[in-house]
Amino acid sequence: MSQSVKLSRRSFMLVPLCLAACKPGESLLKVSGLTMGTTYNVAVADAPRFVSQSDVKAAVDGALATVNQQMSNWDANSEISRFNAQTSTDAQVISAELAEVMTAAETVHLASGGRFDTTLGPVIELWGFGADDHSLSTPNEASLLAAQAKSGHANTLRVTPGALQKTQPDANIYLAAIGKGYGADLVGRALEQLGVHNYLIEIGGDLYASGHNADGTAWQIGIETPEAHGRGVLDVVSVSNVGLASSGDYRNFFEQDGQRYSHLIDPRTGRPVTHNTASTTVLAENAMLADAWATAFHIIGQEEGLVLAEELGLAVLFTQHNANANAHGFTTSASSRFTALTQV
Repeated sequence: MSQSVKLSRRSFMLVPLCLAACKPGESLLKVSGLTMGTTYNVAVADAPRFVSQSDVKAAVDGALATVNQQMSNWDANSEISRFNAQTSTDAQVISAELAEVMTAAETVHLASGGRFDTTLGPVIELWGFGADDHSLSTPNEASLLAAQAKSGHANTLRVTPGALQKTQPDANIYLAAIGKGYGADLVGRALEQLGVHNYLIEIGGDLYASGHNADGTAWQIGIETPEAHGRGVLDVVSVSNVGLASSGDYRNFFEQDGQRYSHLIDPRTGRPVTHNTASTTVLAENAMLADAWATAFHIIGQEEGLVLAEELGLAVLFTQHNANANAHGFTTSASSRFTALTQV
């Protein structure tokens, strides 16, 4: 599998403490490597006697190869790249895996009021945050309007069971904000097929935690302090059988004329978010949904986001900039579902 494949530039924001603190032994198998332009780490606790570390490694790499072959925007031969390259407006049959991801993407898009959008590539590229690594700068109004006209699920794409259809010939889909999460889920399914049920999967900061750790307790996950420099832990949560993901703007941004511009862009305006939310952490039934919702809720921001999280029963933790709050300069606000899931 090529190590140059890249799905996301989002910074590592969730710290699987067991991977840093636990030593490999009979009760813990660990494998790691490179995928999607980032790293992956997998820890398996209390594996069946017939499952070896090489078995785990083969299952993990096989699942990740599938994700890259279908969903990498950096591989011209991937399924999503081939779809983007063709200009037909006829419905195209897609793989079961890509269909699962696009159905979830459409669901989050609608439920978030359009804040999550896999067709925002032209706008992201215009600001310089895309795959082509253009120079970072503020676009002029005419260019921004033109990019927005080529973006938007409702404007460019139709998602149906097992198929995708462009409504504009030049529509493109970018899976950076959902692909890593789905990769973690697919790895989990591969491990389950081996008879493994207690594991922690982390791909570039997106995680899925299943069962228990080597101590027989819930997995311990550190939520990173959203600071541009340093790797402090803001809080630690104990979780099992959930996906986790965080989104924030404190490492991927640029400044121009004294103004800071985040890589997280509101699809409604075509401009980087300007609210005071520093990072957003989501727990969900799988890593794919946690990945997508982390982006959506960060774009929404704390004030409106907490209301929506309570309406939908979603587990979300918002971290806000607050110079007077504490030693770190942040305050946190959690939805009731987040609090319930992380209580020890």
